[in-house]
Amino acid sequence: MNKVTQFFWWCSGVHQATIAKYPAEQNKYVGIGATIFFTGLFAALSGGYALYFVFSGTSFSIVYALLFGLLWGLAIFNMDRYIVSSINKNASGGKQFLQATPRILLAVLIGIVIARPLELKVFDKEIREQLRTTYLDRQRAHIDTLNKAFEGKYAIELAKTAELKTERDSLESAIKSDRIKLKMETFGEKTVETSGIVGYGPYAKQRQAELDKQEQYLDTLRSRIQQQEIYLRQRKQFEGLLDNQLLTGGSLDSVVNLAGFADRNAALGNLKYNQDGSVNSTNYWSITFIMLLFIFFECLPVFVKLMSARDAYDITLYDQQKVDIHHSGKNRDAEINAMDQTHDHHIQTLIHRRTRELDAEDYM
Repeated sequence: MNKVTQFFWWCSGVHQATIAKYPAEQNKYVGIGATIFFTGLFAALSGGYALYFVFSGTSFSIVYALLFGLLWGLAIFNMDRYIVSSINKNASGGKQFLQATPRILLAVLIGIVIARPLELKVFDKEIREQLRTTYLDRQRAHIDTLNKAFEGKYAIELAKTAELKTERDSLESAIKSDRIKLKMETFGEKTVETSGIVGYGPYAKQRQAELDKQEQYLDTLRSRIQQQEIYLRQRKQFEGLLDNQLLTGGSLDSVVNLAGFADRNAALGNLKYNQDGSVNSTNYWSITFIMLLFIFFECLPVFVKLMSARDAYDITLYDQQKVDIHHSGKNRDAEINAMDQTHDHHIQTLIHRRTRELDAEDYM
């Protein structure tokens, strides 16, 4: 327990020899140090998780994630340790708050940065569903764009094919109607367009001849339509339209698994809103509260240091700093005095030497 206590003291940035003299203040700094340590731990997990998706799909993604997570956690830990230890409790309350204001803003920023990757992990299932929807929408939009470009480029050919199909459909309907009339003519049914004579007479033969011509022309139309469709299919293959198919099932899951940090971050932001653009209150407040929790957790050591009263450790540390400053000043004065006396002695020595030299010259 002593080693754990000393470790958390070190995390809080206190002077361990001084805090050891005041048992009443020790638990407070153990708590501050533990908060700083776990903030750095969460930062390491957060940074490693974020970088894992940056290098996802590579052979050393886990190694990179572990290395970056360790470095990021140590950086945040060192920054928090400095922020807390640099607050001067011997200043007035207003001055302490002014000192802590940039540190609190920095702590808020750190909390937001730490919270985001962990939010991605908490909402991983929802993010995967959102990514599936997003990727399918992107594919549909991309395919629609290609189709529109194709339709504009080959508008004449498409219009000609549509015209031939319309003519084919009309001719098929006419042939169907003429076949019915031929049947009625053969069986002698009397109508406005039939003679009412039973048997395969001249009227029936005439209708049959017209029907044969229509069927021959229909075959020609079908052949021309087929040729147009083959040409358009070849053009689609050349333009790449046939290669762009919607991903489904396992293929879509594979793409989602390889999604990077940016796509996941965007998907998390989209979870706050419904399809119609309205706010999804449940997801919005869940994501917001998680972020606020980490911001509060990051700011907690600073708030604890600000809210705590000036204790014996702070007074002793302040007095020791005054003593050190006074001792440093005295050493400075002593060094300056010694240098001045040495310089004066050096000047007197030079004066005596120069006087003897002048006296010697006058004697000669």
